[in-house]
Order: sequence, then structure tokens, then C-alpha cells
Amino acid sequence: MPLVYQQNINAVTKMGVWHISETEDFFAKIPLQKEITHWHKRLQHLAGRLLLTELYPNFPLALIQIADTRKPFLANDKYHFSISHCGNYAAAIVSKENRVGADIEMVSAKVEKIMHKFLSDDEKDLILGTDIAKGATLFWSIKESIYKWQGEGGIDFKAHMQIKSLTGNLEEGVAYCIFKSRIQLHVHYLFFNDNFITWVLSDK
Repeated sequence: MPLVYQQNINAVTKMGVWHISETEDFFAKIPLQKEITHWHKRLQHLAGRLLLTELYPNFPLALIQIADTRKPFLANDKYHFSISHCGNYAAAIVSKENRVGADIEMVSAKVEKIMHKFLSDDEKDLILGTDIAKGATLFWSIKESIYKWQGEGGIDFKAHMQIKSLTGNLEEGVAYCIFKSRIQLHVHYLFFNDNFITWVLSDK
């Protein structure tokens, strides 16, 4: 089974990673809720939704709606969830009670060229002395998880999200972050199969 990583974060919150190695026929029972022309993006979409049912078998896939910000959600908030895709991996986090966000990113040197757009000078200083591409990819993923957690759009990654400190190393740890100058968040991260998985949860 290509469920390659799973963690029960608390009594009502689960996270998992799926390695996409199947053909589209494998996902025949998963509803494709929008037209996706590229075959690999279709596989990513389907794998992410299948992963939701791996974490919670009764997850109502057919009831998923898409907000104007492109965030998938359930109208009744029976489950809070977040899905991310990168390459041949899909990641998802699902909670019955907590507001959540998750992201998966493959390390890329390209992020170094744009990190001035989403990192402050203080945040860049946190990366110094490490693998710059790896550190910058991690920080991008941390902010992506926060973006998906808030789910409302209109967010400036540099102005509205500040990564204040890291506990751990570049393989695994927790980032202490401030959102919109007032909300404290702890974003967890794990380096797994050349990808960073990041996730955040809070009360509703």
C-alpha cells in the first residue's frame, strides 16, 4: 500500500503521506470534482482525496466544496482538512475538531532566487549556516501550511507571517510563528524522502 507515512497527531487529528505509483484506474471510485486536463495533476488530485479516506474511512468526499480561494472544505465542518501535492507525493491532514493546514515541498535551489519575496531579513538569518536551498524550502513550506490553515486568501507571506524560531534541526522540528502580528502558531515539520512535510493545527 502506498500510504508511506501516517501520524496520529492527537485523538481527533491524523496526517498521512501517499506515494503516487498507481495508474488512474486505481482511483476509479474517487470522485473527480473538477476538470483536470493534465494526467499527473489528475493523479495528484485523486491521491489526495483517497488519502482523506485512508485517514478517516467515513470521510464524505462527495460533499467537498471549493472556496473562492481554491481551498477545499466541508460546509458542515464535520472534518477540517488540508491537502497538498508535490511530484509523486500527496499529503493530507484531517481533524474532527482542530483547524488545520499542511504542505509538502521537494527541496529546490530555485526557491533561493525568490526567498527575498517571502522572507524577512530576520528569517533569512535563521537559515544562515545551513543548506540554504533546504532551509528556504522549509520556510516556504511552513508559510504554505499557515496559508492553508487560514484559508481566506489575501495574505502576504512576508508581511503577515513571521517565523520567529526553530526547535530542532533541518530534519525534524517545530517552528514558532506569528500570524498577522497576534496569532501564535507552532508549525511542525519533517524531512521525508527528499520532501518537507509541514503541518499546523489550532482550535477552531
